[in-house]
Amino acid sequence: MGTLPVHIVTDSGCDLPRTIIEALKITIVPLVVRFGSEVYLDGQLSRDEFWNKTMSAPPYPQTSQPSMGAFEEVFERLTADGSPVVCMTITGKHSGTYNTAWAASQRFAGLVHVIDTASLSLGQGLQVLAAARAAAAGCIADEIVALVTSLRQRMRMFILLDTIEYLRRGGRADGLIPILERVARALHVKPLLTLVDGQLSLLTLARSYNHGLARLKQEIERLMPVEHLAVAHTRFAETANDMAQKLAQLTRLPFSEILVGETGPALASHAGPKVIGVVAVKGE
Repeated sequence: MGTLPVHIVTDSGCDLPRTIIEALKITIVPLVVRFGSEVYLDGQLSRDEFWNKTMSAPPYPQTSQPSMGAFEEVFERLTADGSPVVCMTITGKHSGTYNTAWAASQRFAGLVHVIDTASLSLGQGLQVLAAARAAAAGCIADEIVALVTSLRQRMRMFILLDTIEYLRRGGRADGLIPILERVARALHVKPLLTLVDGQLSLLTLARSYNHGLARLKQEIERLMPVEHLAVAHTRFAETANDMAQKLAQLTRLPFSEILVGETGPALASHAGPKVIGVVAVKGE
């Protein structure tokens, strides 16, 4: 009897395209999106429906982690035949999802491994994608955990905002807001954020959006050689694709291997429209 396959579980904050999720049999536990008293599981609203509601708000969108029961139900189903699970969550520094998933895993006697990706959107997505490919290739859970740990340590994420309004409303980056409000409002600059150990922090302030895009490219150039790249956006597909093309030329990675996609509510609720996020994994 062969080794049972490892199931990969993640939350909807990973922003992976549906085609990849289905092809690699990744199980998604949806985050929760609220507009006042209206509550939706992430995915119940299309991107267009979400943005139509967001732009006609208040009430403004808020997000919260899945329930412990949602994780328990998934873990119970996937481990019923003794198969192991690797569950990977959005950064625990800005969401309670990791703690909830870890608490749910305690019922399953070492079969469920829960990892805080210390990232979000396609930063989380790249780690999930690597784990799912490894699982499909027959790797065991410990090998997948080691692979993801290595990726996480070598990953950098940069997020260029057009406005700080959504970050302020979202309440998930309260430590950043006083700093940003002092300068962004007065000078009309564009904040460039980075993730440090899963925590959003201010990297620099750009004089304009184009200056911010140029700085993004410089940050990736400093990290070369780069093994993997992804570009996430909110309502800014043309600019995201243009950035991916430029990064492909810079890093000599094939454009087809750069993951480009629009983020869902987990990031969009707190970042607003016209956001570009670039994720890079440094080569070993």
